[in-house]
Amino acid sequence: MTDRDADFTAYLQARQGRLLRTAYLLTGDQHQAEDLLQTSLAKLYLAWDKVRDRESVDAYVRRIMVNENNSLWRRGWKRREAPTDVVPEAAPFHDVYDEGLGAAVWEVVSTLPRKARAVVVLRYYEQLSEAETAAVLGISAGTVKSQTSRALAALRERTPADLNPTHREEER
Repeated sequence: MTDRDADFTAYLQARQGRLLRTAYLLTGDQHQAEDLLQTSLAKLYLAWDKVRDRESVDAYVRRIMVNENNSLWRRGWKRREAPTDVVPEAAPFHDVYDEGLGAAVWEVVSTLPRKARAVVVLRYYEQLSEAETAAVLGISAGTVKSQTSRALAALRERTPADLNPTHREEER
């Protein structure tokens, strides 16, 4: 194994789980997330020698994932894809027990348009700054601010009362 392969393998072992969760949050589907991550990692591997700053690999691969996810929706074959009756079952992955709140919150987030969801995922899940989010998405910081504001307003409207933290505290 070359040093290049060893470096890439070490990166994958350290970051693959988190990247898969980010891909899931971008796509809203486990299988699409796996496909998105696989394609993104293949592109990252091809460009591995070009990434000079190893501290920015996460930002680079997130940018690949966002661009690839956007490209998938533009492709014609995506609309011609046929569903199947037999779907392989995979064991679900759960980070921490959360009384089902995470799934309920994700249902609300998944109602956002694709671009708004990408902003929310990068700002609040990946905890990127406005500037970093803007760089990943290829938009201005002002656009990130306005999209975040609109997305949060939409989430406030769409969130059921039982998911509101103040409502949950009142029940106790």
